[in-house]
Amino acid sequence: MLSLPFQKKVRHHQQRVAVLIDVQNMYHSAKHLFRARVNFQEVLKEAVSGGQLIRAIGYVVESETSEEKSFFEALLKQGIELRSKDLQVFYGGQKKADWDVGIAIDAINLSLSVDVIVLVSGDGDFLPLLDYLKNRGKIVEVIAFAKSASGKLQQEANNFIDLASEPRRFLLKK
Repeated sequence: MLSLPFQKKVRHHQQRVAVLIDVQNMYHSAKHLFRARVNFQEVLKEAVSGGQLIRAIGYVVESETSEEKSFFEALLKQGIELRSKDLQVFYGGQKKADWDVGIAIDAINLSLSVDVIVLVSGDGDFLPLLDYLKNRGKIVEVIAFAKSASGKLQQEANNFIDLASEPRRFLLKK
């Protein structure tokens, strides 16, 4: 495969795009790496960039408090559908919030009606999903922070966009 120093995605207006956002993954990466928040409106613009948006879905976890309510409402106003789960708290205090299987199932289902799947997550657990979608002729793009994203995920995507490359655009200071 030819290796270019940079990739520039080419998006045709007829291409149908689905955007799947691992909100918790992006939220925690921005918080820990930059002490900032993700500008999801700009992320969505970049993800669609010239194509035809079919669906944008954000996967969120609701904690025991309702602190996230205004954040979730802001995502909805930006045209991002939300799928939510309750935070699981296990005996001993361990917490779990995982949307990997739900995101994968939605990606496979949506792949029947779109040309491009944009995965907004750096989670390396999605490698088998990328392989599956690419083997079925789909363009799979990944948007995440390169510092915290799986290197293999970055390599295997048809296009990778590092949110840290344009911090003024993709990050909001707290």
